[in-house]
Amino acid sequence: MSRPMNPVNRRPGLRRGWIWTAVAGLACTLTLSSPAGAGPADTGLGDAIDTILADARLDGGAVSVVIADATTGERLYRRDAADRLMPASNTKLPTSVAAMALLGPEHRYTTDVLTTGTRHGSTLHGDLYLRGSGDPTTLAKDYERLAADLAASGIRRVTGRLVADDTRFDDQRLGRSWAADDESSYYSAQISPLTLAPDTDYDSGTVVVETAPGARPGARPTVKLTPPNDYVRLDVQGTTVEQGRPDTLTVERRHGTNTITVSGDIPLGANPTKEWITVWEPTGYATAVFADALAAHGVRISGSPRLGHPTPPGARTLASHRSMPLKELLRPFMKLSNNMHAEALTKTIGHRAAGRGTWEAGLKAIGGHLAKEGVRTGSLRQADGSGLSRMNLFPAEELATLLLSVRDESWYADWYASLPVACAQDRAVGGTLRSRMCSTPAALNARGKTGSLTSASALSGYVTDAGGRELVYSVVLNGYLASSVKSIEDAVVVTLASSDTAKGTITTARPTGARATEPDTALECSWRKPARC
Repeated sequence: MSRPMNPVNRRPGLRRGWIWTAVAGLACTLTLSSPAGAGPADTGLGDAIDTILADARLDGGAVSVVIADATTGERLYRRDAADRLMPASNTKLPTSVAAMALLGPEHRYTTDVLTTGTRHGSTLHGDLYLRGSGDPTTLAKDYERLAADLAASGIRRVTGRLVADDTRFDDQRLGRSWAADDESSYYSAQISPLTLAPDTDYDSGTVVVETAPGARPGARPTVKLTPPNDYVRLDVQGTTVEQGRPDTLTVERRHGTNTITVSGDIPLGANPTKEWITVWEPTGYATAVFADALAAHGVRISGSPRLGHPTPPGARTLASHRSMPLKELLRPFMKLSNNMHAEALTKTIGHRAAGRGTWEAGLKAIGGHLAKEGVRTGSLRQADGSGLSRMNLFPAEELATLLLSVRDESWYADWYASLPVACAQDRAVGGTLRSRMCSTPAALNARGKTGSLTSASALSGYVTDAGGRELVYSVVLNGYLASSVKSIEDAVVVTLASSDTAKGTITTARPTGARATEPDTALECSWRKPARC
């Protein structure tokens, strides 16, 4: 239900005014919007933020910014707050909020092994079903445990087939307008309710390909898969070359296949490298790894696997794996900006709300919850759960409204803890902000969700100012040509952390140019494994 009396949902009247700001010797006219009463013209905050946003890297681009008091909801600064811009991974804010509200913080996924067959001694007469419910965090060791539990029950032979039940979701594996050239990139993996992650970042639907030089020039590089499996095929065309030669080795999966091609040169003495590569059809990948685990535990399946068939009603469970609760799953999801978690949750929401594990059903339910939070859903468009789609459009005003409203939720503390923390060096805490805003008052203070696509960047979250006032901020930047505008976002947040906004004591942080170590912002920092964020 809506909460009309909650102050965070109030939208105070606007006062428009002209403010002149001198930037690099030039006078520019900015039209600002501020709430009636205290605003940028009264406190100096507006001048400070305007100066930051006058950075030449934003020339010709679009800016949407909102700053608000977290307790009262009073807007302290607005700049084109209603403009719809691509939010990139800030899209995960509404997705994660809706997941906590509609699924619940204790929600767990299950992966089950079932049968309708009959048991005679160590032989199971009938098919064995592997049924997924959407868990994006299942590891090879989890499938190995399922196989071990089955073997421990005494089953040694199955006369039927191993059947993969991935019918909880539909068969649309990739989101709307996802880039075709991202297909083999791990941040754009296919979505299935029965999948596998190769690591504890839980990058579902991917395999890790580790390459190293061969023993001598002319030799093939050595290549290792994690987890080991025969579902993907390696086509090693690369060559080891003399030390000092350029390293041109590339690893890519061919479209529509599970053939991973390793090509180019790798010099002697080069360090081993890892690439996270998506698989084609994660259901088959998970099923193949489980089949190998069954064989390793002495359980023999007579028939070949079948994919995409539902488990018959009345099937009994032989073994089961439960995921971590959602309140814990949020940590790798939000800290590392995991796209596949967002999409699995979106389809899970759809199944819960409408009995259909589809993007359409999930996004409709997310939109319905956003409206209950006071977000004007008619002013935005959400096309996927992660923000990978360039069709997503959000105004900073609606992101700020969500950040304000969610503070009333019983599970807010768990959700808040999932946001990356500025300059927190532990990757599980700092996430995509762990190398940003260090040596500033925002360090270990600001929390926020980052977002990055080509010519789209965003940062929205919470920060406490120098006077102890908690603020909500949302900064969405689009249409720029620079390699990075992250330092502009950081300067806004550092200015808030450095200032006493209630007293009007404003300390303006100056954005720097893109640092030599600051990567191109075409992708989220955590998506460039193993680059340090």
